[in-house]
Amino acid sequence: MSEFLLFNDIEQIVENISDISYQFSGKTILLTGGRGFLGRYFMQIFNLLNEQVLKEKAKVIVLDNLITSGKEGAQIPSYENIEFINHNVIEKFSADEKIDFIIHAAGIASPYYYRAYPLETLEVAINGTKNMLELAEQKSARLTFFSSSEIYGDPDSKNIPTKESYKGNVSCTGPRACYDESKRVGETLCNIFHNLKGVCTNTIRPFNVFGPGMQETDYRVLPNFTSRIKGDIPLQIYGTGNQTRTFCYITDAMEGFIRVILNGVPGEAYNIGNPNPEISVIELIEKIEFILGKKVKYNIVDYPDSYPADEPNRRCPDILKAKRQIKYQPKIDINEGLKRFIKWSDSVYTGRQ
Repeated sequence: MSEFLLFNDIEQIVENISDISYQFSGKTILLTGGRGFLGRYFMQIFNLLNEQVLKEKAKVIVLDNLITSGKEGAQIPSYENIEFINHNVIEKFSADEKIDFIIHAAGIASPYYYRAYPLETLEVAINGTKNMLELAEQKSARLTFFSSSEIYGDPDSKNIPTKESYKGNVSCTGPRACYDESKRVGETLCNIFHNLKGVCTNTIRPFNVFGPGMQETDYRVLPNFTSRIKGDIPLQIYGTGNQTRTFCYITDAMEGFIRVILNGVPGEAYNIGNPNPEISVIELIEKIEFILGKKVKYNIVDYPDSYPADEPNRRCPDILKAKRQIKYQPKIDINEGLKRFIKWSDSVYTGRQ
């Protein structure tokens, strides 16, 4: 279980992109946020592509300042043709070699952490994105910006599932604004650089991605739940428990991300997630109980001060655009994804929160 990820999942992702991965052959990729949850997957995927697939190895330059990477992310693996540089993307970055792709995945995505680091959250999504776009312009590179489904805010029912064309229902001063609004500005910057300067940009809006590699101290719903279950501590359900989400297993998400990076229509944004099923937090617990074969204790509580309230009541993607334009289709249903995640977390988490 190299680097706390499931190698079978990495192999599955590489198999899922076998029709397009040749496009990375001989290319240089700059990856920001490379020691975060998604970044660690990118590193292992590129390593496996270099070892088993690509005719000419890709070179990967990985940037991260490790501010929220945790103990897992701080352990830098040694891969051939993959170089790690400790760098904060809000500062300019220069490279002598040609860069073909920039994957801008740096960001503070956990509500717990962007509540603790609001200014840093703004800076990485705005200043960091501008720096990467300027580098993309200089190098004639293709840039993919990781935005968020939270840019839609709290959609009304007629905009569920939510299309990329939905303009959003977002507060610019609410408890989540540092994240939501900075991602919206990042998207604006990508649009300006594409239209004004001819930079080839794409935006990815992930919807509730989960899987092995999520840190126990990430404070998002599934790490919270599985950690508490292992420690035999009652689950804490914030709000009413009736808020709904869809969940996308990491193998499907990573395939979708790479399809956007390689084949997204320039200038376009894509929802990447699994639209089915849309379930409440209470229903999520019921699925976990079914997989575990036992009842799970939980309490419904108010939002703690460390966690931003004002969360969307529903979140569900419309992925028709990604299906049509980049041939994206999720394959792992939520029960299978939960089985893999629960088995992994039980072997890694301590149960001490």
